[in-house]
Amino acid sequence: MQAWISLIAIAFGLAMDAFAASIVDGLRYRNSSKRHGVIVALTFGVFQGVMPLIGYFLGSLFISYIEAYDHWVAFALLLLIGGLMIFEGVKGIVKPESVEEKEFSLKEVLFQGVATSIDALAVGITLATLNIFIVWDALVITGITTAVCLVGFFLGKVISKALKGRYSIANVIGGVILIAIGVSIVIEHMTA
Repeated sequence: MQAWISLIAIAFGLAMDAFAASIVDGLRYRNSSKRHGVIVALTFGVFQGVMPLIGYFLGSLFISYIEAYDHWVAFALLLLIGGLMIFEGVKGIVKPESVEEKEFSLKEVLFQGVATSIDALAVGITLATLNIFIVWDALVITGITTAVCLVGFFLGKVISKALKGRYSIANVIGGVILIAIGVSIVIEHMTA
């Protein structure tokens, strides 16, 4: 029973930055549909589930290389995406006529999926030291992350409607959230 509780806690912990990113996607993409929400949720869920598998099978082979830089890679990716969002948002606030509608971008969602799941790679390396069936754990992590991110995406859409079309403000808020996720990943790694 304790193993289940630990697994569920790990899954929810890993899902939190993906949850925040899915809220950003719900805020950011105009004209997005339920299908887009499912794509976002599945993308984050699959990345969160696959990364521990990769970490588990790589085990300690490359741990010294991965651990030294994983948090910086995640931070750089989230800083880039968040910075671009803030730039677009500020540009739209200053010159509202210059704002173009932001359409759903699978490429950006995949980029976010990688950035928010790098910490799951380290979890997989840690799980390699335990005598567990990693495939089951990866499936649980995938399922919980997918469900949490689906809720996050539609929560973002609700917030977006509350902003009544102020997409520039939504972009700035979303960018700040992504950068904050990146900073928290670095802080968490430095204090661990």
